[in-house]
Amino acid sequence: MVSGTPPPAPPAPRPTPPVPLDTCARIEAVGKAESSSDDRGRSVLSFLVSGLVHAVLMIVLATLVAVSLPGNRWDGSLILSASVDEPELERELMITATPSVNTVRRHDTHLPLPPAPVPDVDLYPELPPSEKPTMQLGDISLWPAEWGNLVHPLMGGGLEGRFNRAGRSGDGASDESEAAVERGLWWLVAHQRPDGSWNFDHREGNCRGLCRNPGTNTSTTGATAIALAPFLGAGYTHLNGQHAETVRRGLYYLQTRAVTTSNGIDLREGTMYAQGLASIVLCEAYAMTKDGDLKDLAQGALDFIEYAQAKNGGWRYELQEPGDTTVTGWQLMALKSGEMAGLRVRSPTMYMVNDFLDTVQSEEGAKYGYQDPSPRPATTAIGLLCRMYLRWPRSHPGLMGGVHYLDELGPSENNIYFNYYATQVMHHWQGSEWKRWNDRMRDYLVRTQSNQGHENGSWYFEHNHSGEGGRLYNTAMAIMTLEVYYRYMPLYRDSWKE
Repeated sequence: MVSGTPPPAPPAPRPTPPVPLDTCARIEAVGKAESSSDDRGRSVLSFLVSGLVHAVLMIVLATLVAVSLPGNRWDGSLILSASVDEPELERELMITATPSVNTVRRHDTHLPLPPAPVPDVDLYPELPPSEKPTMQLGDISLWPAEWGNLVHPLMGGGLEGRFNRAGRSGDGASDESEAAVERGLWWLVAHQRPDGSWNFDHREGNCRGLCRNPGTNTSTTGATAIALAPFLGAGYTHLNGQHAETVRRGLYYLQTRAVTTSNGIDLREGTMYAQGLASIVLCEAYAMTKDGDLKDLAQGALDFIEYAQAKNGGWRYELQEPGDTTVTGWQLMALKSGEMAGLRVRSPTMYMVNDFLDTVQSEEGAKYGYQDPSPRPATTAIGLLCRMYLRWPRSHPGLMGGVHYLDELGPSENNIYFNYYATQVMHHWQGSEWKRWNDRMRDYLVRTQSNQGHENGSWYFEHNHSGEGGRLYNTAMAIMTLEVYYRYMPLYRDSWKE
């Protein structure tokens, strides 16, 4: 079992040794010897450089005039955005959130989650490298049996596996993968901020810049929610387990950022991605504990999601903006989490999601696009998972074709977003396809987890879309992918046969 006691702070890094004095003397001597020849050539070189600079300036001025002419207007987005004709379909954290001035009141509850101060020391314990796990599946403590009745009312997909992680070992987990989950959680603990939040730029606070690959996104509700989700996925809540205080402070932070409106509780900080993620966390925390102080907060978050749904049945970045598959996926998962928690979700909302998916599907629902039927791997995985949660039977030709497509693709080496969704699809599907997928996906994540320095326990995959969420996002998504065995029970667990 991984200890929750942080070790002593590591010794300060050794300073860079100064350049030896004799080396400095040699450099000075060489400089003096070369100075006379430099003086002779300086006038010629100066003339050439001056001419080059003037030529560059003329080119720049000509370019500025050209782009200001009608038909060539430059909007400043050339570097920062994708082509209009080819949107970045897998940019699940395309958040340009700038929290606006609140014109409505903050949500006020009696949630007993006071933030605890974080000492200015390295909280990250000395954990073993990935190849030497110390946790055995049988060591994971079982939770009270009465908390295990969290099954989806009509299908699988419940949360009961989180309270019996050892009991799910037969579904594909290993000692190594479970040790990797715990190492990842400890990395998240070490990067929680004093106010209970997380930031995609993880370098603040205790990290002190010791970990590479910070994210650029500024949404604190999104970062906090995606960091909390792996703790809940592993069975840790704000009331139980060695990470209870970490989860408690994170939930408290989300509560302080909640804005009560006439349409529900707004947790966006400028983007519906954060609304979906925060709603998932609140609903799951309530489902796992039945803590009454979370109920109204979670229900209000769901109400706001329903209000934000577009007429075409999907969701996008702004309220009631015509939907895209990536944002819609997070909102649907939030609504399904609410259903599992016994909260109120209107049936027409679900019907409309199916209508939206019809507009972006191809090949009878086997593949999915972003805002049209042009298929991509990541949006296909999202679309298939949504169809599963919207009760498509396992015998549906679209599901069968989609699973075959993912099976042929296999896991990605650097797209953790695709891997996260596709792994859930294959786990719900079960069968030989799941075994093939899991053998590759599980071992690859165990192998690629960092075991060096302060990054120990984290992940980062070089990908076009990794920069916004950075190491925090990659780590959270990798942990949740390794929690697939117990995070949600297979939807078709009683209907597949080899």
